Amino acid sequence: QVQLAESGGGLVQPGDSLRLSCAAPEHIFRGYTMAWFRQAPGKERDFVAAQRSGTYPLYADSVKGRFTISRDNAKNTVFLQMNSLKPEDTAVYYCAATRTIRSSWREVGRYDYWGQGTQVTVSS
Repeated sequence: QVQLAESGGGLVQPGDSLRLSCAAPEHIFRGYTMAWFRQAPGKERDFVAAQRSGTYPLYADSVKGRFTISRDNAKNTVFLQMNSLKPEDTAVYYCAATRTIRSSWREVGRYDYWGQGTQVTVSS
């Protein structure tokens, strides 16, 4: 069973930064678009960011300018650098992989593989 392994979550204060990591099997990392979603308590799972190797990333409007997705091809790892964190960023963050086209990257149902999630809490 394919495993995507997230790490890096934690408790931070508003305005702080945090970097999430997601390690994937090589054949998944190289052939799929890698993405981040998040789910707050009682809410649906929402798209955050996605990137396929060699293409421009895609971001949700709510994180544009604050979050950056990047890939380390040598380590088969995708990162989510989160700056200027706000309390509304509090959620479980999930790593995911898909082969769907760019216009569908925001759709939860288009993703084939998921990690177990890592909690990010932004609170003073």
